[in-house]
Amino acid sequence: MIQSPFVPEAKSAVTAVVVSGGKQYRVAAGDQLLVGRLKAEVGAELVLDRVLLHVDGEDVKVGTPGIDGLTVTAKVLRHSRGPRIEVLRYKSKKNVRVHKGARADYTSIEVLAIGDRKPARKTEAQAEPQAEAEPQAEAKPARPRARAKKAVAVEEKPDGA
Repeated sequence: MIQSPFVPEAKSAVTAVVVSGGKQYRVAAGDQLLVGRLKAEVGAELVLDRVLLHVDGEDVKVGTPGIDGLTVTAKVLRHSRGPRIEVLRYKSKKNVRVHKGARADYTSIEVLAIGDRKPARKTEAQAEPQAEAEPQAEAKPARPRARAKKAVAVEEKPDGA
């Protein structure tokens, strides 16, 4: 495999490329990285199921677009905010001065394992029978819609009264 000078060499023989928040990250077990803010509690484990590439030594799997059933397990370390980005706009002699600032929200995660397989989905025959649902109250009939008003003919008066 050719190593690009722009991508740092992986620490582990098992790596993966995952998608989180529309961005792609090359990860290995034990890596810590900043991703866009995720709706997860600190300390919670999350599963990244959009794996685009999996490398295990010489075995390379490329998804089209993703590898079905392959997941990456990660743990949420903390939520933080990035540096302040300032945007200035100025037009001379026009008294136009606009100053705006923003900070991006990030989540720091640690990759625990790569290559976990999701359990296969149960078919209808294997699914457990569910208890019968209680009958729900009958829905009220819908109100009839208001009809549009009819157009009224207007008589024109002759000029020269």
